[in-house]
Amino acid sequence: MRIAVNARVGKFVKYWVPAIVWIVVALIASSDLMSAERTSRFFVPFLRWLTPDISPETVAMAQLMVRKLAHLTEYGVMAALLLRAIRAGTGPLGWPHVLIALAVAAVCAVSDEFHQSFVASRTGSALDVMIDITGALIGIGAYWLFLWWRREAAHPSRALAGGSAG
Repeated sequence: MRIAVNARVGKFVKYWVPAIVWIVVALIASSDLMSAERTSRFFVPFLRWLTPDISPETVAMAQLMVRKLAHLTEYGVMAALLLRAIRAGTGPLGWPHVLIALAVAAVCAVSDEFHQSFVASRTGSALDVMIDITGALIGIGAYWLFLWWRREAAHPSRALAGGSAG
């Protein structure tokens, strides 16, 4: 009995804690701490150090692009970690795993933007929700590719012989 409980706790820690920690990090990032005003305090001087004659318009565009890329990356990692946790190393990856991970990431994205609408230095944005969901889809695809690559790397003779990946 004790071994079974320890195994369940170990499995929870291994698979779910990284996903939960990442979701908490995402919630913290949606606070004033990561607002455009605060991040520009280090981003703008860095850009000006790289390119002293950079125009204010270019700085604003670069900051916007970096912030949107951060959304994409944040939710890509989140969805991959969620998918890993939901699957928990059991059997092949299936559509139910993918749909649950995507749904949880989408709920996090909507709640994140809703939360931002109450933070004075932030705004909620439907466009950001779409970027987040796109990031989640990319993360799911990357996780699937990783599983495929790992399976092929474990059985290189199948790949060399032209065998199927399934």
